[in-house]
Amino acid sequence: MSRPAKVLIDLGALRHNCQLANSLSPESKTMAIIKADAYGHGAIQVAQALEDLAPAFGVACIEEALELREAGIQTPIHLLEGTFSKDEIQIAANNNFSLAVVNHEQKKALLNCQLDNSVQKPQDTFLLRKDPIKVWLHVDSGMHRLGVQPDEVASSYQELAACSHIQDDIVIATHFACADDLENTFSTEQVRRFQQGLAALDLQSFDESLLSSHIPLSLANSAALLGWPETRAAWNRPGIMLFGSSPFSAPHKEADKLLPVMTFKSGVIALREIPPGETVGYAATWTAARPSRIATVAIGYGDGYPVHAPSGTPVLINGHRCPMVGRVSMDMITVDVTDLPDISLGDEVILWGGSLSAHLSVNEVANCVGTISYELLTRMPRRTPREYIGH
Repeated sequence: MSRPAKVLIDLGALRHNCQLANSLSPESKTMAIIKADAYGHGAIQVAQALEDLAPAFGVACIEEALELREAGIQTPIHLLEGTFSKDEIQIAANNNFSLAVVNHEQKKALLNCQLDNSVQKPQDTFLLRKDPIKVWLHVDSGMHRLGVQPDEVASSYQELAACSHIQDDIVIATHFACADDLENTFSTEQVRRFQQGLAALDLQSFDESLLSSHIPLSLANSAALLGWPETRAAWNRPGIMLFGSSPFSAPHKEADKLLPVMTFKSGVIALREIPPGETVGYAATWTAARPSRIATVAIGYGDGYPVHAPSGTPVLINGHRCPMVGRVSMDMITVDVTDLPDISLGDEVILWGGSLSAHLSVNEVANCVGTISYELLTRMPRRTPREYIGH
């Protein structure tokens, strides 16, 4: 029998979440964000499951994009951070990758490049492409990481639009800093700044829908798509919501419809009784206050469980909530199961995820650890086997 630690990926739940994203803005197109190995869920399998639902995929870098092409994914792929060197422009052109332009250096490199449209050997490219490159111009509306300034939008757009090897339908995009906080008005301010940048292009007045623009726009990430309807535009870019994790800290009528995609699970491999006053785990950080039964579970930080999870972090054993106690080690955790009526070696342990009847939210675990669900999901190591269900 193999070690019980594994990750179950429910592709049916994934598709449900993508269909929810599509339904929230049926006039828009969905770019499914599957960077960082699809937030730890397996980029190739996720892309295969969503090819008929998402007309484009978004990744962070060209290596992630090429991995998808090598696996036979033909859907257009967008490089969210653009290119990091001039040679990547040719690779993008060959493989139908659209490029974000996030600074003036990238813009100049793209404008000045000389694309080689000659036929290349099969081992040199995955998809021969002679058409112009599709470009997304990124605007810094207040996130202050990437993008041209709002007052540079018109000139940058016009330079790109005049270039013969750039497609005509340039997308103008921005990214929100605080969309996950529905009480924070900075998202509204970012929309105002974004539209101020568009004003020189004479796209629309400030009170019209962003969907009405004759130039394609893209603003909404998961939080904005779910919670800020006015930000929905030609392209939406859901990421974390596809994987069933709400971007909000409180219940939300749309986010509550999401289904968890990842179930992180293992099993009980040892049981022992300890008297009051005995400690458990490295550094003896937890002490039994009563006669206690301790279950050892085959999961640890080497498998993707957070090393800083404190005593009291919940797990589910046979559907019952129990507190993790002591320090997380590389391969094991210990759980106080004193109050469980029946428990045996091999019993199922859910670290997060599960069924609708017995579910532990990854957001709850992240809150216990002082982090966010994005980190817990994306750092899932390859050591932990993935099993795909719900095709």
